[in-house]
Amino acid sequence: MTHEAFVRGTVTVSVPATSANLGPGYDTLGLALDLRDELTGEVLAAGDTTGTPHLEVVVEGEGADGVPLDESHLVVRAMRTAFEQMGLAQPSLRLHCRNVLPHSRGLGSSSAAIVGGLALARALVLDGTARIDDTDLFALAAKLEGHPDNVAPATFGGFTVSGAEAGNFFAVPAPVVQGTSVVVFVPPDPVSTEVARGLLPREVPHADAAANAARAALLVVALGQRPDLLPAATRDYLHQDYRASAMPDSAALVRGLRADGVAAVISGAGPTVLAFVGDGEHSDEIDPVAVDSAGALLDRCPAGWAAHHLAVDLQGVVVR
Repeated sequence: MTHEAFVRGTVTVSVPATSANLGPGYDTLGLALDLRDELTGEVLAAGDTTGTPHLEVVVEGEGADGVPLDESHLVVRAMRTAFEQMGLAQPSLRLHCRNVLPHSRGLGSSSAAIVGGLALARALVLDGTARIDDTDLFALAAKLEGHPDNVAPATFGGFTVSGAEAGNFFAVPAPVVQGTSVVVFVPPDPVSTEVARGLLPREVPHADAAANAARAALLVVALGQRPDLLPAATRDYLHQDYRASAMPDSAALVRGLRADGVAAVISGAGPTVLAFVGDGEHSDEIDPVAVDSAGALLDRCPAGWAAHHLAVDLQGVVVR
């Protein structure tokens, strides 16, 4: 395929942080948050004399000292998948990643890399959106990630319900009460998703499964129309207690916040803690009541941790 198939010049995409599970919605519910990584790419004219595509990767911000700068970089792997899906050989590339999302903290950094890489490759192809629409992009992302709960809100924005049926991934948007926001408490040390998943039992009591199903259903209603129900709706029976040993400080913070009536959960596989803000007063922006509540929560950030007050992001991945 010739260089004429590709956009000339640079293209930048932006992709939001995401929080999965939200308590009881294990591997199903996800929320996009207004904290974004940016990826800028450019297709170069040619590879080396052997025909091997040239690759330049620059990373700044989170993970800059630890991620690979070659073909094994997750964004590059996602881009390669997208080019293959569009019937194109991988071209020579220049990639610049501006990372804000902390790695291995439960805020969807790997999903952001995958969704961002797929979207960037699509945007670098002149008819990319005709070759891969958003539904296809989501399905590719879910296949690469292995589960859809983070890649769904990263792709579509907002609050999503996702899963798989007969081997096919699905994602359905769900409403969020206007003005909903969160405070996230990010600890300094990571916990890998593999470690967190490894702590889960193969079976749980039937009563716990039934209670969890009720809370997950209630959470969809609470986020859509009844935020006063969020403290009850975010009660989890399937994963957080089992994972507490891997993130004892996070578990203690969740317990303390919930004891005070705050709808607090472990974000994704942790160890970040997410707390919903506000008391049902809503406006086009984060309202003064919510800001006051967020201020009180931010004051509870443990020493050495970072805390952010974030709106729900309704856009998902976008081309800048």
